[in-house]
Amino acid sequence: MVRLEPLAADDPRALVLLTAYFAMRGEAFPKGQTYQPTFPAASVFTPPAGIFLVAVDDDGNDVGCGGIRRIDDGPLGIRYEVKHLYIDPSTRGRGWGRVLLEGLEQQARAWDASELVLDTHHTLEAAGALYARSGFAPIEPYNANPNATRWYAKALTA
Repeated sequence: MVRLEPLAADDPRALVLLTAYFAMRGEAFPKGQTYQPTFPAASVFTPPAGIFLVAVDDDGNDVGCGGIRRIDDGPLGIRYEVKHLYIDPSTRGRGWGRVLLEGLEQQARAWDASELVLDTHHTLEAAGALYARSGFAPIEPYNANPNATRWYAKALTA
């Protein structure tokens, strides 16, 4: 099992997970392209602007993280963006990424969000599959993230 714990994005525990995430992304980035990691400002993940969650296993180990942050409203209204969704590779396949994504979505709904958006890279095939299974659909780019090749959205209103 895994539990989700809100944590400041600049907390040392969060920074360990973000460092691992950025290292994994940098190693997997296509040859000839440069991955440009950006550690987030804690303020963008401070309620109600956003939240940063850490996934903690039954043994008390931090095994993943992710956040949502409020961005400019979109065509559906209030919009939050999913950022830095990461599950330690040694724990993948347990459904914890889905738990983390659902926890972020639940918080966005609690803040009356109309839509969740995210960007990712096509090389993150497992992440893309998770997003599709979770109801995200491809959209046109909503930002100029140099690390992204795909953009997704999920309407949170009926």
